Amino acid sequence: MFNIDEELKKLPNSPGVYIMHDSSDAIIYVGKAKSLTKRVHQYFQPSHDEGIKKKQMVEHIAYFEYIVVDSELEALVLENNLIKEHRPKYNTLLRDDKTYPYIKVTLEEDFPRVMFSRRMKKDQNKYFGPFTSADSVRETIDLVQKLYQLRTCNRKFPECIGKERPCLNYDMKQCCGPCTGHVTKEEYRAHVDKAISFLSGNYHEEEENLLSKMNAASERLDFEQAAKYRDLLEAVRFCMNKQKITSSDEEDRDIVALAHDDEDAVIQVFFIRNGRMIGRDHYHMAINVEDETTSLIASFIRQYYSGTPFIPHEIFVQENIPEKKVIEEWLTDKREKPVHIVTPVRGNKEKLVALAEKNAALILSQDKERIKREEGRTIGAMKEISELLHIPNLSRMEAYDISNTSGFNSVGSMVVFENGKPKRSDYRKFRLKTVEGPNDYASMREVLTRRFLHGEKELEENTITSFSKFPDIIMMDGGKGQVNIAEQVLYDLGLHIPVAGMVKDDHHRTRGIYYHNEELPIDRSSEGFKLITRLQDEAHRFAIEYHRSLRSKEQVHSFLEDIEGIGPKRRRALMREFDSALDMEKCSVEDFMKLPEMDRKSSEALYAYFHKDSQS
Repeated sequence: MFNIDEELKKLPNSPGVYIMHDSSDAIIYVGKAKSLTKRVHQYFQPSHDEGIKKKQMVEHIAYFEYIVVDSELEALVLENNLIKEHRPKYNTLLRDDKTYPYIKVTLEEDFPRVMFSRRMKKDQNKYFGPFTSADSVRETIDLVQKLYQLRTCNRKFPECIGKERPCLNYDMKQCCGPCTGHVTKEEYRAHVDKAISFLSGNYHEEEENLLSKMNAASERLDFEQAAKYRDLLEAVRFCMNKQKITSSDEEDRDIVALAHDDEDAVIQVFFIRNGRMIGRDHYHMAINVEDETTSLIASFIRQYYSGTPFIPHEIFVQENIPEKKVIEEWLTDKREKPVHIVTPVRGNKEKLVALAEKNAALILSQDKERIKREEGRTIGAMKEISELLHIPNLSRMEAYDISNTSGFNSVGSMVVFENGKPKRSDYRKFRLKTVEGPNDYASMREVLTRRFLHGEKELEENTITSFSKFPDIIMMDGGKGQVNIAEQVLYDLGLHIPVAGMVKDDHHRTRGIYYHNEELPIDRSSEGFKLITRLQDEAHRFAIEYHRSLRSKEQVHSFLEDIEGIGPKRRRALMREFDSALDMEKCSVEDFMKLPEMDRKSSEALYAYFHKDSQS
């Protein structure tokens, strides 16, 4: 079970994206954070207010997950990708790709330009980005145009060469002037290649050049010019912040990285589709001490892609794997298109693999803590109870409870815990047959007798169900009286199963265990005590829910008998469809007619029953 308070403690103080899920596992919100621990904590602070919409969202959060990245900028871009992919209910959804700007180099033209663009298309042009600041992008474009004397006009070349006089940029030596015919296509392309190199991140030479010019201007006391160089330098450094979340090649690829210790491994997979990271998943592997990273990754790839419906063009891994060629051939055959397994050694692609490895290590570390804590709550708690009662090797516990309303609709519940965890598939309900009135002892006797008689019958018939699995101990909801009832039933049936009582105080809180005719004190802060409380609460909840459902159906059944045209078949159909009379009251004649068993006449009669007052 996801414990929000515990998971909040594990959040790192790192930039990243957090993903909120509701109880049905649907993604309801995606957000970015400069610090995951600070941002996510805010949602669960009573004093924090971000409006009604966010408040409603928090009420529906069942659990959250997160992806750690290296910068706030990467978090922002990843957030946008995930929102577009999953369209969460509580996010403000974007309609198109106009969120972040790109720098576009028009390589389709004979004399290319460097331009601002809101879209990255599949064409022969080259794109850089996306970036977060449109102003900084424009400043960078302005800088690149000036540094490499690239044109800014919309003239078509070579048609327009020599037809018009050069513009002011040529006179200011900010453009080499292809319109004059003095610059060949090859010479101009050399300028463009330098600009592309600069935009690709190889800008240290120009950075030093700008620094030198800024310092020289300062020494000349030309502070206005120095400030201009300083501002351009800051804009370049901001816009050249490396992007690892979005790639301009628009390829489909998976990023696979592993982190492991001596016993366990976690594989992190990032999914890149059309150049955008749209999601991730992680997988656990049980390993041996001698297993190597490369063989583990190869084993994962073979297992994972044997069942996945989609195989990308490229799979990035952190180390070269054994039998790489054979696995590539196998994947190519399955995909019916070429598949390449690549180990990036530098640049953005290598950093993306490192990011996946970092997230895998984080999950491995946190899962170790979670598993250790979970074992304390479950297996460790069972050991505490075993030691307290001196019963070795306790594994399966059963608890029972009775629920009724003044003796009517009496029901019993049986809940099962194995190794300290609920085993809901083995839960059972009992509707009392022989007991009338509010007699809990007699009701418990019937429930236990029916349960173990059923179990003995299945054992004789060699039928295996939850009844044929007998518990290591029975935990009764009460003290001496309840324990005696259970022991008498077991004695009559010739069964030898330990029975203990979960004793409550005057405030209806568990205070100890009744066993072998004495009440044993138990530390209320211990995991064993907490497990007994959970078992007791679960038996009580299960009985009440069953009783409530029967009571609701009985009430629905009773008034349906009074409506003309609603016979047994239609009553059953209505009770299957609706939980209560209140649900029926909200329906129209047409809503009732959607049931195959209902015709217009019976639907109108049912509708009229609920609207007698309004029709009179």
